[in-house]
Amino acid sequence: MEEQMLTLERFEEAAEIVKQVTLETKLIFSEFLSEQTGNRIYLKPENMQYTGAYKLRGAYYKMSTLSPEERAKGLITASAGNHAQGVAYAAKCYGSKATIVMPTTTPLMKVNRTKGYGAEVVLHGDVYDEACAKAYELAKEHGYTFIHPFDDLAVATGQGTIAMEIVKELPLVDYILVPIGGGGLATGVSVLAKLLNPKIKVIGVEPAGANCMQASLAADKVTTLPTVNTIADGTAVKTPGSRLFPYIRENLDDIITVEDRELVVAFLDMVENHKMVVENSGLLTVAALKHLEVRDKKVVSILSGGNMDVITMSSVVQQGLIMRDRIFTVSVLLPDKPGELCRISGVIADMDGNVIKLEHNQFVSINRNAAVELRITMEAFGTDHKNRIIESLEKEGYQPKLSPTVI
Repeated sequence: MEEQMLTLERFEEAAEIVKQVTLETKLIFSEFLSEQTGNRIYLKPENMQYTGAYKLRGAYYKMSTLSPEERAKGLITASAGNHAQGVAYAAKCYGSKATIVMPTTTPLMKVNRTKGYGAEVVLHGDVYDEACAKAYELAKEHGYTFIHPFDDLAVATGQGTIAMEIVKELPLVDYILVPIGGGGLATGVSVLAKLLNPKIKVIGVEPAGANCMQASLAADKVTTLPTVNTIADGTAVKTPGSRLFPYIRENLDDIITVEDRELVVAFLDMVENHKMVVENSGLLTVAALKHLEVRDKKVVSILSGGNMDVITMSSVVQQGLIMRDRIFTVSVLLPDKPGELCRISGVIADMDGNVIKLEHNQFVSINRNAAVELRITMEAFGTDHKNRIIESLEKEGYQPKLSPTVI
């Protein structure tokens, strides 16, 4: 059956089947991103699906292709979170047992939501690849039916239904940007996009610290990275899908890699300008927009998921504010005498800076009457405002030095 997948007929079948469990995710035009890039940018908000990600499409369609006997054996998969929830939800719909192996580094929210759909969760390994090896071991031991999170043509067919929705809503789309972990989404989207309109350019986007598909295309064979290191946990994959690789090689037009720091800034952009929470892997296509060397094109960024735990969210927001100079720290030396703290606070207040933390170190010098260190963490409106505050402190005789900011 797998050989018959990734055809227009199968994509049409999958598009009807996944409607049973998916929400309609209409394209959102982004005026903010369009102005930044010189293109017409549309967002495909798969982060708004029931399970918080597109993965339900592939999992549910794959389930529909299984025999009752295969479903009755129980299902097993490995996932960093989104495919886990997709399989758990699909299994619940079909009344099947599901066991999900997840890396020990998986955010707690993804673990709890997977359990909430009735699945049994096994935590194993630091990355997806180690969890996958454990899942295969359990499948063999218990006779479970294994559903691969990406290296499965039926799963990729289900994921590709996103492209059909994009083209129906925006027939003249020029570019589709798609995140890549193992390659299932990129395979489905690129194959169907080319079937519908060969002129559409499909660009894959990977974290720079987990660029297994880019490495594989460069070597012209499936290549395993020695390690992966990225905050985009949903795309932290060492080895891309071997079944998918020929389709990627034929249909994907290019790959862009994105640094983690770019994802941090993209998170703030989405929260502040679109009031949407998008997880780091889903932000890959937003961060990649600045790397597209085209203008006046209709571009769709697929936001693949929005499952981010609050602790990670808090960390990303803080780092984003620091990177944009909206929070910064300076250290100054002051005489240890009354009124000095009030004086420097007045200088900052006059420049509309907002102090959020003070650290007073009396032991930086042997003669504390001559100098004590004051570390000031404050809020600013951005880089220009930060520089004006520093210049004002210098004019008042202080010698501010920028320090690492820790909130």
